[in-house]
Amino acid sequence: MITGSLVALVTPMQMNGDIDWPALKSLVEWHIEQGTHGIVAVGTTGESATLDVDEHCAVIKCVVETVNKRVPVIAGTGANSTREAIELTKLAKEAGADACLLVTPYYNKPTQEGLYQHHKAIAEAVAIPQILYNVPGRTGVDMSNATVARLAGTPNIVGIKDATGNLERGKELIELVADKMAVYSGDDATAYQLILMGAKGNISVTANVAPKAMSAVCEAALAGNAPLAQNLNQPLEALHKDLFIESNPIPVKWALSEMGRIAQGIRLPLTVLASSCHDIVRLALKKAGI
Repeated sequence: MITGSLVALVTPMQMNGDIDWPALKSLVEWHIEQGTHGIVAVGTTGESATLDVDEHCAVIKCVVETVNKRVPVIAGTGANSTREAIELTKLAKEAGADACLLVTPYYNKPTQEGLYQHHKAIAEAVAIPQILYNVPGRTGVDMSNATVARLAGTPNIVGIKDATGNLERGKELIELVADKMAVYSGDDATAYQLILMGAKGNISVTANVAPKAMSAVCEAALAGNAPLAQNLNQPLEALHKDLFIESNPIPVKWALSEMGRIAQGIRLPLTVLASSCHDIVRLALKKAGI
């Protein structure tokens, strides 16, 4: 089972929007050095929405090859077309990913039955561990705990990333499915609390800029040490909030550029962080000791 701090890795880009392959490899090496427990390639934070299929697969392959089996690699392969999601999941398996992360279909607003049939079809089509991903604030569709429970136990479905940030709901989800699948937090602000309730890790935006600190928080929570987890998390609270001052990954890519780890490149329709937000993100980095 994949556990711990799983970074939702940015996709570094030059100012013209081209993927910066050396920077991507450098980020992967840094994360492994800093103790990140797993890497999610081409998720929301990796700008999956604006990478074409060839780029999408190339990023996954680059991350897999650079990691070289030192930590698990989870590939974002979700789509709002079931056929496209199956194709991307097959390509991720061929590239050597250890698991896939499948966001709920966005924009077309499927019913709960449609969500069930979508994920069931992908699980049946591709023999690779699959983690469901529910982020209603981003997709406009909310997969209910009851639907997740229906999918629990389906061969190849091994987990769910719950990015609702609702701890009461997350606790109920863990109680419903923990014997059949892992629950992961997708909300940095509440992650350590959900782990203390039984979640297995956190798919994290904050880990992009504070990998060692997020790994320590997750390790403490997984060990059941609530006071330590809370103390380690406290300096990161401003980052958890302010890395979403504009749409993710705008702030986190800007923060990484401030740290000298990547260029400021980002693809339209996303734009570089507004100057009015610079000092806010800088202060959050300072509070975290970065």
